[in-house]
Amino acid sequence: MKKKIGNQNVLYPMPVTIVGTLVNGKVNFLNVAHVGILNAGAPHLISLGMGKRHHSNIGIREKKTFSVNILSQNQIVEADYVGLVTGSTTDKSGVFETFFGELKTAPLIQNCPVSMECRLHDINELKTHDVFIGEIMATYAEDAVLTGGKVDLSKVKPLLFDMSSMKYWSLGQPVGDCWNVGKQYKKS
Repeated sequence: MKKKIGNQNVLYPMPVTIVGTLVNGKVNFLNVAHVGILNAGAPHLISLGMGKRHHSNIGIREKKTFSVNILSQNQIVEADYVGLVTGSTTDKSGVFETFFGELKTAPLIQNCPVSMECRLHDINELKTHDVFIGEIMATYAEDAVLTGGKVDLSKVKPLLFDMSSMKYWSLGQPVGDCWNVGKQYKKS
């Protein structure tokens, strides 16, 4: 029997992503786990749910660009650090080696497995949060994490975040093929 536990959000774990912005001409990074896929087809749209108090929001609004970087488990210290301190009082520009892609204003992390360069599409303003909707303009991946030209999560070893346990987690083994394993279902 199920037990009612309130109105808890249990959509965790989520991948830890590091959002890169330029704020007042300086590179800034923020650990953001509230990232969602809005549209899997063209245009490729994603969302970032970020508290209004975050320093990075200024850069996204100003430059209308940002990056979303997926770190591996071995970058847990840096990932947590850029979420602990604010860019309004701490210079986080040296935490990661950066590069700029086609948009020229969305700092990407050089030494992480996967990075996406995004152009701001829209902003949904909530009472306490800004939901930034971005269009993925380019995706960059290290050769070492690709299998057949596609990102291989077993090679990325992404860091995951769980709000209920307040822990970082790792990814397990695949358990089945999407759009295939369901063919085994038999009506009773």
